[in-house]
Amino acid sequence: MKKWLVAIVVIGIAAVAAAGTYLYAGFYEIGADTPHWPVTLKVMESTRTRAILRQARDIQVPSNLTDAQLIVKGAGQYATMCANCHLAPGLENTETRSGLYPQPPNLSTHQMDPKATFWVTKHGIKMSGMPAWGLTHDDDTIWSMVAFINKLPQMSPQQYQEMVAKAEPHDAMHGPDAHGHSPGNNSGSGNEHGHNQNQGAHSHGAKKPGAHAPHAHD
Repeated sequence: MKKWLVAIVVIGIAAVAAAGTYLYAGFYEIGADTPHWPVTLKVMESTRTRAILRQARDIQVPSNLTDAQLIVKGAGQYATMCANCHLAPGLENTETRSGLYPQPPNLSTHQMDPKATFWVTKHGIKMSGMPAWGLTHDDDTIWSMVAFINKLPQMSPQQYQEMVAKAEPHDAMHGPDAHGHSPGNNSGSGNEHGHNQNQGAHSHGAKKPGAHAPHAHD
């Protein structure tokens, strides 16, 4: 019995050493155009999902999430900050999204949990391309994005464009400044990087509906 136990320990140590050598030597394909091994992807997806659910469980969802003005405010934020990766009604792909791996969820077709959406939008996800928007935007602005994302799967392309057109210009900085002070006006007149509020649906080489890029594993 002890011999079997020793053999298992030795094999385990050898496997760990081999894996460490493989990774340290730089052999692992880190490029976004090469999919993960299935087991690697499965572990990462499971870790991500469980972590988000655990860390978002105590978030209190505001009672005004269906407020029309809040949803319109979120529309402008989403078009500028999110649509280029997460798509929108009538927008089936973009050049940026085509090069992301794993590809972000298509929020125009997936109904999301508000708590999880808020947490991910605020804190981002490491090594995924998802920014932590909470570093530059306050909670009220992030909740407006959540409110809009909740509405998004029920929208037609025309409804989406009309709502984005109604939205106020996107303000790049809604969060605390360098001195820890939050701005008094969240709507602002500025706009991140000088793009207009329709950037998400029209820039970065957004392709016509019907154009598809090869899909990586989600």
